[in-house]
Amino acid sequence: MAKKTISMGRGSSAEKSRETEEKKSVCIVEVEDAEASSANKTSAATAKRSGKKQNPALNEFKGAMKRGVITENPVLRLVLGTCPTLAVTTGAANAIGMGVAATLVLMCSNLVISLLRNVIPDKVRIPAYITIIAGFVTIVQMLVKAFTPALDQSLGIYLQLIVVNCIILGRAEMYASKNKPFLSLLDGFAMGVGFTAALLCMGIIREALGAGTIFGIPLPLLGEGGIMQPILFFSLAPGGFFVFGLLIAAANKLSKKKNLPVRNGCGDCPAASTCSMSGKGGCK
Repeated sequence: MAKKTISMGRGSSAEKSRETEEKKSVCIVEVEDAEASSANKTSAATAKRSGKKQNPALNEFKGAMKRGVITENPVLRLVLGTCPTLAVTTGAANAIGMGVAATLVLMCSNLVISLLRNVIPDKVRIPAYITIIAGFVTIVQMLVKAFTPALDQSLGIYLQLIVVNCIILGRAEMYASKNKPFLSLLDGFAMGVGFTAALLCMGIIREALGAGTIFGIPLPLLGEGGIMQPILFFSLAPGGFFVFGLLIAAANKLSKKKNLPVRNGCGDCPAASTCSMSGKGGCK
């Protein structure tokens, strides 16, 4: 009887030791889970703090540049401002000149319109916008005539037609009149850079293939002694339409590869308020 009691005591002690070990393992697992969760919370808090430390102005700049140059390029994606795009891109220098002039007008007009957005009456907003844009176009034209008369002669009347450029009026109506001055200034700069980039691409292609030069510098592979002679077709209006179509096709192909938004209908098109197709379901 005593032996049986002793054996039972030993069995109970063994069971207690096993229970103690199981409790210890459970405690260890719980401690490890707590440490892991605390580490995750710490990393999340660190990431959150690092996100707060990021400059919001830098994020706005990146977003505006992506929108102006790639996703909503005014020439290749929105197909605005095609008149100067086709007319002045016979040379790369003319393309840069027109692009810089339009960018300056875009930035200045967006800034002023944004500052006066609560002052300009809604019924006369379009005439007011055109008046503001015309004032800055006059200033830019005077500067171009004073410092680069050759460029002024090359651009001709298309420099004055910036007043009625759909890009500038569209951004004034759809963006500057609804946003703060800094964002409007940034939007004008981004759209101007996108406009200039598209013009520069067209100007380089047309000048290289049509005249055998880039910025007036002869190319060794084109012209006398080169692999091919310059093609006059690219210096004429049909060549401009041909290159323009190729660049639009390339931009559409890139947008599909990058999963960029493809515009269907008017959407947030900056020219929707002034476009005759807006009441017909938009451009197809």
